[in-house]
Amino acid sequence: MDRGTLPPVFALLLAVCCLRPTSLAETVHCDLQPVDAEVTYITSQVSEGCVAQVPNATVEVHILFLESSRELSELELTLQKAQQNGTRPREVLLVLGANKNMLLRLQAPGIALNLAFNPKLIFQGHPGVNTTQLPPFTTKKQFLDWAETKGPIASIAELNDPQSILLRLDQAPRAPSSCNLEPLKDMGHTLEWSPLTPPSVRGCRLEGVPGHKEAHIVRVLPGTEAGPRTVTVKVELRCASGDPDAVLILQGPPYVSWLIDANHNMQIWTTGEYSFKIFPEKNIRGFVLPDTPQGLLGEARRLNASMVASFVELPLASVVSLQAHSCAGRGLQTSPPPVRTTPPKESCNQELLLSLIQPKCSEDVMTVVLKKDLISTLKCTITSLTFSDPRCHAEDRDDQLVLRSAYSSCGMKVTENVVRNEVVVNLLSSSSPQWKKVHCINMDSLSLQLGLFLSPHFLQASNTIELGQQGFVQVSMSPPIPELVLQLDSCHLDLGPDVDTVELIQSQTAKGSCVSLLSPGPAGDVRFSFLLRGYMVPTPTPGTLSCTVALRSRSLSPDVHRTISLRLNIVSPGLPDKGLVLPAVLGITFGAFLIGALLTAALWYIYSHTRPPGKREPVVAVAAPASSESSSTNHSIGSTQSTPCSTSSMA
Repeated sequence: MDRGTLPPVFALLLAVCCLRPTSLAETVHCDLQPVDAEVTYITSQVSEGCVAQVPNATVEVHILFLESSRELSELELTLQKAQQNGTRPREVLLVLGANKNMLLRLQAPGIALNLAFNPKLIFQGHPGVNTTQLPPFTTKKQFLDWAETKGPIASIAELNDPQSILLRLDQAPRAPSSCNLEPLKDMGHTLEWSPLTPPSVRGCRLEGVPGHKEAHIVRVLPGTEAGPRTVTVKVELRCASGDPDAVLILQGPPYVSWLIDANHNMQIWTTGEYSFKIFPEKNIRGFVLPDTPQGLLGEARRLNASMVASFVELPLASVVSLQAHSCAGRGLQTSPPPVRTTPPKESCNQELLLSLIQPKCSEDVMTVVLKKDLISTLKCTITSLTFSDPRCHAEDRDDQLVLRSAYSSCGMKVTENVVRNEVVVNLLSSSSPQWKKVHCINMDSLSLQLGLFLSPHFLQASNTIELGQQGFVQVSMSPPIPELVLQLDSCHLDLGPDVDTVELIQSQTAKGSCVSLLSPGPAGDVRFSFLLRGYMVPTPTPGTLSCTVALRSRSLSPDVHRTISLRLNIVSPGLPDKGLVLPAVLGITFGAFLIGALLTAALWYIYSHTRPPGKREPVVAVAAPASSESSSTNHSIGSTQSTPCSTSSMA
């Protein structure tokens, strides 16, 4: 062969080798069918949404539009408190709009939350949360118009079939100043959620490949915004016979890296970079992989996989969990499931049904109401609804079942402050009854105490506080009731008609940097501290400390609010008798100075006019003090000026 023809031949061979994976992918025969593998994921991408910065707002507004395909669903919603970095916490208004009946389970620890929702949302109440029932709005614009009157909007998100949502209240660092809705918005750190409906997971056998090697393919689709991110992939292969011969193929946008947490050894084939949970700092460079389903199936075949045990495509996610039951090809079903000739009988969702049983208490009467449409949606048929005394049956009133009893009948167990009973539900689909414990709280003998203490140990109460002294306030309940939660709504110091009221707590939030909310006491007592400075109280005077407390329980609707007060004596600091006020102290000091100056001048005048003229001594000039002494003296004088929240300040 002529040597001049070698380069074209080598070039042709090289081209054939380079085209080999693509040609394989194009000719792969793989009939993808549903398999029993399970995939769940957490994503920050929503159907429509926006995020904005509202740094100077006293109330920040978040709006969630919840679109459900089911007549009744359950949602877990968690709000995560923002890092304040020295600033006082802000009040949060969360607006929820649901298109179908949705039972809300809410967690919002340490957050002053106001919750507004439309009638489709079922919320049984939560300690520390103020609720507002919205009119039956039918459009997004009506929700937005209402919310804009309450404060600046920090985030909006529309979610389809959400199962759980995590909403973080931190300010988004690079967000605009206004919230403008965008389709397929990546909410970033602000919001993450997981869907109720799992994604479709499919599998197939690769024809012509011997052996039992299985491939698991996860394809993450690109989002609307490109930026570096890490996707955590948790893989659990349930194989009792030991480690399967498996390969994990992860394909995603080039800016995605992978953190892999697997319970079996397997071959890893990814785009971008990847690391393992046990060695997260060691990044391994991946490969260039096809970005089509057929191309990824061809890649699995090129890696000698005889079957694709799972193949799933997901939106841009932060966490992906894969659980596969097949081992080396055993248990994989590539044919469609048989078609049922009769539809399966749907069973009653007893857990959701029992969660709807929440008593309402008023005027020594306990009432339980169940709406018939919700019972029907849960596929439940109630044959009887009673208290523990089976003679107390629920009444059938048009569209609802009403179970009602006074505290003195129907098997009520009455203690000093709590009335307890049990609701018994008999269902057509169950041979045994379902029981739900319920209770009401008797508020008549309950008392609240407001105390002022001068140390954080809360040992000895006092009714006198000095200007510049830190006070510690405690609200306690007697007797303590575990089912009842105290929530401090507001506190203020009233100094009389001629002086402005000093606001300490407003809307469960500390007002200013001199007021701090403290951890509850051992018995659930509510506590806070404040520093009384001179600019707050210009003249020491008697005052009244008043606090409004909300008593919250699942059985109380609405919350019970009570106001308690305490008379205080506000005095000047550092005086034994505590009787002199600040103007008197200043007047005495100035008078003493003036008398001293006049006496000195008079003595000098007498001395200069009574000496013999010939014995007058020359006047000696006194040198000015050194600059360092002067500055030191000035600094010493200046150090008595007030500083923010200084306990030694005289203001």
